[in-house]
Amino acid sequence: MQKRTLGNSGLEVSAIGLGCMGLSHGYGPPVPRQDGIALIRAAVERGVTFFDTAEVYGPFTNEDLVGEALEPVRNDVVIATKFGFSFGEDAKQYVPDSRPEHIKQVADASLKRLRTDRIDLFYQHRVDPNVPIEDVAGAVKDLIAAGKVKHFGLSEAGASIIRRAHAVQPVTALQSEYSMWWREPEQEILPTLEELGIGFVPFSPLGKGFLTGAINETTTFAANDFRNTVPRFSEENRKANQVLVDVLGQIASAKGVTSAQIALAWLLAQKPWIAPIPGTTKLHRLEENIGAADLELANADLAQIEAALSKIDVHGERYSASFQKLVSR
Repeated sequence: MQKRTLGNSGLEVSAIGLGCMGLSHGYGPPVPRQDGIALIRAAVERGVTFFDTAEVYGPFTNEDLVGEALEPVRNDVVIATKFGFSFGEDAKQYVPDSRPEHIKQVADASLKRLRTDRIDLFYQHRVDPNVPIEDVAGAVKDLIAAGKVKHFGLSEAGASIIRRAHAVQPVTALQSEYSMWWREPEQEILPTLEELGIGFVPFSPLGKGFLTGAINETTTFAANDFRNTVPRFSEENRKANQVLVDVLGQIASAKGVTSAQIALAWLLAQKPWIAPIPGTTKLHRLEENIGAADLELANADLAQIEAALSKIDVHGERYSASFQKLVSR
């Protein structure tokens, strides 16, 4: 597995990481615990060193799963987790909460669940409109000084927030959605990160599964799969967006690889400091995703892809109106 460094931070990770959320949260029923542990350890065996989780995934159960899975190899991997929410009594309702005292409480709780003495990369999960980002960065700076956290990250933050945070505590990485069917970060975010020397960790690099070609207008999702609430995944929009999958499939077929591998290799080709974190619950998909790290797209390939993508309009918003409030910048 190739390695990449996230910006100027010196934090080295595998070119392809593993987003662990789907093992416990978001995409239907959680996988059996031992199956999740086995998948994470299989990723380690195949060269993955970058693992992403968050307290909200479950809540809490995903961090616990990741902690058990990686405990035997803790010094060989990079673990990223996130803070930024408070939970209701049933742990199903959550609201932004990045008060400094809360951040420090979350860090201590996450350390226990992750069975470790330090968090390699600690992201603010979503910008909290009620807490100045300078206070957030200051709290993480304190945690870094205490040795509990190694690097500070942001998620779904806009350029001005990134700059303000970076002035207080250098930001190692931004994690936001980025893929062939969500290219908004190219407008302002990527230039800002390049200027400041910050790495980029795209989540949903396969369009929440859509870019793999395994989803079409007739696909049904489990009742607790959050894609049921995503406008882009309505039956009508899936049908309209099929043209993107068809084009991707044609390009992949011509090169003898899969659509997912083209989508991931395209992301890797954008900048040398980008490290996507596709998630999966299946070993064969894990191996497929890892294979993208060895797929080099020539300039002619990238030009062909760009020409094809420029003719396609993606239909549907990426989040429901209620969830979109959490990603306002």
